[in-house]
Amino acid sequence: MQPAASSSAPSRIQLLLGLEILVVLALSLGRSAFYSIMALIDAFTRGPLSEQSTALNRSASERPWFDLVYQLADVVFTLAPVALVLLLLTVTGTRAVQALGMDARRPVRDALWGVALTACIGLPGLAIYYLGRALGATLEVIPAALDQHWWTVPVLILHALKNALVEEVIVAGYLVLRLEQMGWQPVAITATSALLRGAYHLYQGIGPGLANMLMGVVFAEWFRRTRRTMPLIIAHTLLDVVAFVGYALLRDVIST
Repeated sequence: MQPAASSSAPSRIQLLLGLEILVVLALSLGRSAFYSIMALIDAFTRGPLSEQSTALNRSASERPWFDLVYQLADVVFTLAPVALVLLLLTVTGTRAVQALGMDARRPVRDALWGVALTACIGLPGLAIYYLGRALGATLEVIPAALDQHWWTVPVLILHALKNALVEEVIVAGYLVLRLEQMGWQPVAITATSALLRGAYHLYQGIGPGLANMLMGVVFAEWFRRTRRTMPLIIAHTLLDVVAFVGYALLRDVIST
């Protein structure tokens, strides 16, 4: 009977890992993907996407100090699944920070690759966004809808870093690692990561969904081949900082 018990062990481990992935995604970007798809369906039923808009980083209160507290709380609570992922990897015998390539062993190289990835992803992403707007398949995206306060720019930078950590640690790092441990093939792993990334951006329209799916292919393959999420975190943070802070500072110019 011992061989039968041992042969069933891998399938049991795969089942537990699969359940773990589902729970992590239900608490983070899987939930975002569901609501994003529903938002896109809702937008389609309201009329042309080109005549609609969606706003990121909205104010949570008309009173500045309450708004600041809400913004900081959002950053902290949104990062909780990242802490959960690091804990789950650690308790299952993985040196999480090293396995995800988040350590500071090669800061200069990571920074240079991060800047290079920013350029490679940012320009095509903008082109796809404007093409989607021209074709009527993309909503107008307002990157920063916060009121102007002394803390607006620092908070927008924190939101950019938060987005980068959540997406790259969970979708590019953790998900790839766990699917590999479950025995998935590389093509299926990359496709799953990319489809998830595209799905939780669909609330912005078809264009951003496709652009982020392509970004997901690049980022998932980058991690799979290099075992480093740090350049991805740097690139993602830079992309969002440019979008969020740039829009906040140039809002009056853009709107005219």
